[in-house]
Amino acid sequence: MWILAQELNDETVSPGALGTLVVVCLGIALVFLIKSMNKRISNVDAPSQADLDQEAWEKAEAARGEENGAG
Repeated sequence: MWILAQELNDETVSPGALGTLVVVCLGIALVFLIKSMNKRISNVDAPSQADLDQEAWEKAEAARGEENGAG
């Protein structure tokens, strides 16, 4: 009961060992999540801007060829 009767201030209230342990565990989990994210992002096969430009150019040329062939 003595602990409950103490006045609360900066000296009596602190995160303690449990708070430190929780922060360390969250930090470790964050490191593993970032590693996993980087691994998954590196496996994504996204086309480059040059490939997209080439595809758009080829579609435009095909459409222009159809217009010339039909007209």
